[in-house]
Formats: sequence, structure tokens, C-alpha cells
Amino acid sequence: MAAQELFLRDGYEATTIRRIADLVGVSAPALYLYFKDKDAIMLALCDQTFRSLNEVMDGMEKEDVAPIARLRRCGTAYIRFALEHPRQYWLTFMSGNTPDKIKKRGHKPDTAGLDPEEPGAQGAIAFSRLMGIFREIENSGYALNYPVDTAAELVWMCLHGLVAAIINNPEFPWTRRDALIEGMLEVAVRGVVKMPG
Repeated sequence: MAAQELFLRDGYEATTIRRIADLVGVSAPALYLYFKDKDAIMLALCDQTFRSLNEVMDGMEKEDVAPIARLRRCGTAYIRFALEHPRQYWLTFMSGNTPDKIKKRGHKPDTAGLDPEEPGAQGAIAFSRLMGIFREIENSGYALNYPVDTAAELVWMCLHGLVAAIINNPEFPWTRRDALIEGMLEVAVRGVVKMPG
């Protein structure tokens, strides 16, 4: 999307609706028919990122694996998705331009009956899926060290921290990426799930 390229190249504040319209080849009033402002465009870009992530998770939900293994696999998929799409990930999670609608509603609205096409819904759907994995873990007999929503936030923050470090410093001589991913997942899981022994 043209707006994504301008936001990444010139910054969110410096990008105007007129510049986006010029790049797309339409008039600014024509663009306003689809997006009321820049925030609405940013919201659509966030939804696009989360929709892609949700599609990755769709396939994982069909796999017949134990809940803790599902958490690890989903965590790995999340990290790999982020590292394969660093610009898209940076704009959505690290640019500091979270749309007002998401700031006000947060990431944990009641998703029962949430229209997946509603602007801003895709992030809530993704977080709800992560919480669902923690409910499955509890239902399989493991206790959590935190409430489900807090456990989900903590794991996300761990994974995000790893991703942010690599995206912001890709040339830094980190240890093997696979070892970092596996280790971070181990740290995250053991931090929120009471493992036997």
C-alpha cells in the first residue's frame, strides 16, 4: 500500500492524505471517500498485518497437538512472521503510531460477535486466539502463574522484545537465531505455566 511506503520512508507525521493520494494517482477528496483521515489508513494497515498473522494461526489451529506444544508453535510462527515482514511489523508494533481506535478499545474487547471486518478488529481476534491457547493449557490440567489475559500479554511481550531487538539491530552479532527463538519460547512458557518438577 502506498501509505505504508510513505509512513516508512517519510514518517507518519510528515505524510499527508494529499501525498498518499498523489502516489496512488487519485485526488485527495477521492481518498477521503474510503478513509476519513490518516488514522483510518493506519488502522487499515494494522488490520492487514493482523489478518496475515491470523491466516498463519488458522493453519495451526487445525493441528492436533497438545496445548503447550501449540503455544510454542504459535510463538515460533509469530516470531518468524515478524522477521519475514520486518517493515510491516515495525509500522504496526514499533512506530508509535497506534490508531486512536485501538488505543481506546485496547486489545481485549469481547470478541463474541465481533465483526472481523470492523476496522481494528483483527488485533483483538489475534489476542483472543492467544488467550484461547492459555485456556486450553488450563483445561489440560496445567496451572498458570497469572490470569489468562496477563499470561497472554507476558508471552507476547517476551516474543515482541526478541523481534524488536533483531529488527532494530539486524547486523548485531546475535547468537544463532533458532537458539534465540527456542530459548525465548522456553523462558516465556516456563514463566507463565507451572510446569511439573
